[in-house]
Order: sequence, then structure tokens, then C-alpha cells
Amino acid sequence: MSILPSASSGRGAQPETTVLWDPAMTAYFFGDYHPMHPSRLEATARLAADLGLFDLPQVTRQSPEVLDDAGLLTVHDAEYVAAVRRISADPSLRIPGTGLDGEETPGFAGVHEAAARLAGGSLQAAEAILEGTAQHAVNFGGGMHHAHRDHASGFCVYNDCAVGIRHLLDHGVGRVAYIDIDAHHGDGTQAIFWDDPRVMTISLHETGMSLFPGTGFANESGPEGEAAGTAVNVALPTRTGDAEWLRAFHAVVPQLVRAFAPEVIVSQHGCDSHFKDDMTHLRLSVDAQREAALSIADLAAELTEDRWIATGGGGYNALDAVPRSWTHLIGIAAGRYLDPATPTPPSWRSWLRERYGVRAPELMGDEVDVWWRSWEIGYDPADDLDRTVMVTRKQVFPLWGLDPWYD
Repeated sequence: MSILPSASSGRGAQPETTVLWDPAMTAYFFGDYHPMHPSRLEATARLAADLGLFDLPQVTRQSPEVLDDAGLLTVHDAEYVAAVRRISADPSLRIPGTGLDGEETPGFAGVHEAAARLAGGSLQAAEAILEGTAQHAVNFGGGMHHAHRDHASGFCVYNDCAVGIRHLLDHGVGRVAYIDIDAHHGDGTQAIFWDDPRVMTISLHETGMSLFPGTGFANESGPEGEAAGTAVNVALPTRTGDAEWLRAFHAVVPQLVRAFAPEVIVSQHGCDSHFKDDMTHLRLSVDAQREAALSIADLAAELTEDRWIATGGGGYNALDAVPRSWTHLIGIAAGRYLDPATPTPPSWRSWLRERYGVRAPELMGDEVDVWWRSWEIGYDPADDLDRTVMVTRKQVFPLWGLDPWYD
């Protein structure tokens, strides 16, 4: 029996939603040259505010606090946290093995506090779910899924997704489904919960044959024993677009999440899969990213009594794709669905032009027709996407009593 407070909502409802946001989160800043620029968080918050999402009666905005070491140590090694603290105080230090000794994820003054604040946001999201003060929680500044137990990686220092999941588990939640739709494999979160049968990690990402971190293939499906089949990976072909991506999602995710029967869903919504994002080769629209968020919200309503934590993640088209995608995510969480044809607010466009000297997108979508072919229509062995999906289904579906050909 679940220990969680009773919750109830669904498509069309207005669930109590906590949004974790404070301008202090922009301190997670590797430098102007770096693709993970904090302007993406600022632009998202400004767009959501200008569209009135923060003013909705069901939305509570909460400022994330810097997570203490006790919280970080639930998923990270003490030696690693101590090393990050040392680098934070003296960024000239180069400590081998920390992952903070190169240009990819460089140490900077205050890196510990900045990263721990993002982690604090996801822990506070978990607390809101546990306490029943929110059904949905959004930490769009989080999603640092590449951080491992003992080292930083891929712009990620502390793994806030894992912190939130661990907090749920440590306070009585029996099963958590983690759904990662970033263009990059969610390797750090998968590794942290690799042998924990209470957590199913599902990652849809560009194949590691062409993209960092070079992992996330179908045969990474968990260790033998109780946790077998709790790691699920769909390594998508390079240049996968909307229709193929959505076909893959619906051919794998709903079936396995239903079989796993989670009590809470935690999702990572990296939007670097967008066709304007030059860090990956996927070709998704904001409209398709919105469709994925809607589908995850529907799964939460169906399976978890609507308990859902959503985080951000990657996304390097910082002033166009990112703010639109994550504003849709906030709206979906709050039950205020924004049509992709909605014009972006003139106030936001003016702000972007004055602050960053760029022309803002005029619509909340990309003016595309989001259509995808259901798996039930049939499997095409000559199609690269279908072969990829079938490899994952053959690897994992039988472990959950599912038929890889028909379910």
C-alpha cells in the first residue's frame, strides 16, 4: 500500500504544481564560451511569467535552497563532494578523476553551491510530492543526468534527478519510473540506480555511435537478478525526426511503465533534440517535445495517482527552443495547455531583443504537423528506426511478460 497522500487529476484538470525557480539558479555558469548558458533558464522563466503561468492559482513558485552534504551523499561519494568543495573555493585546482579538470565541465568559483542548489530543487520537488502539497513539480533548472556517483560529466556536477529519486525511495515510495528524453543518454542516473529494482530508468537518445557519452545501447538492461530489465535504452538513429521519435516513444515507454507500475514518475526533459540545437543530430520540433511531455503527464495520471516530477536537462538553443519547450512543460504540469500556435508575448520578444539582441520566435510551436505511425500498424525490418526499437523490445519486453512483437 502506498504511503503517499491521495492525489487525483488528469488531462484537463488543474493539479497543484510546484515550480522550482529563483534567479540564483543562473549561478550555475561555466563561462560565456560554454554552451550551457544560464540565459536559457532566465529566458524560460521570463516566458512562463509573461504567459501568466506563475500567476495561476494552482502554481506555487518555490526557491531552491543549496542542498546540504547529507542530501548529496545519498547519491554521491563523500570524497567527490569534498573535492567539489575544494575546487569551488579555489577553481585553479585540478583534481584528477573529478571530471572538473577540463573544458567540458570546468570548475569555477562557487560551483559547489551552484550545483547543490539545482540538486536542492529536485529534493524539494520530491518533498512536495511526499507531503501532498503538490501533485506535480517542475525543476527546469535541473536534469543533470550525466553526473555520476564519483565524478562530474557532460556539464553535470551533482545529479539532481538521482537526489530526488533517492529521497522518494528513502521516504517510503516503493517504485519510481525515470523517463529521460534528452538527446544524450542518461548515463549517470542509470549508473546510480543500476542494481536497484525499485527504479526503472528509460532513456531515449541519439545513438552513442554518434553522440556523447557513447553509451545507452539496448543491451544495457540491468544486472542479472531482481534488477534485470530495469534499465531501458532506445539508441535512436542519427537525424531522427518527430514522427520516428514519437513512434519509438510509444512503442516502448507506455508498455514498460505500465508493467513496472510506479508510484511516482520522474522525467528529464532535455530539449537538445531540437532541430535548431547544434549539439546533437536529432531533428525534433518544440511541438514533438510538447507531445512527449503530454504523454508522460498522461502516464502519471493513469499510473501514479498523478504524482510527477519533471526536470529540465540539456538544451543549447538557449533563447529559442529551450524557453518554448520548457514553458510548455510548465503549462502541461499546471494543467494549462498552450497551443503551439499561441503567439509568444510581445513583452517577451521585446525583452529578448533588449537584453540579448536577438529576434524571438513569434509562436510557441514550429508550425509542423506532429504525426506518428503507431507500432500496432506493423514493424518494418528495412527501417532503421524500427530495427532500433525492436532490439530494445526484444531485450527488455520478455523480462516484463510482454511480447516484443505485439504488446
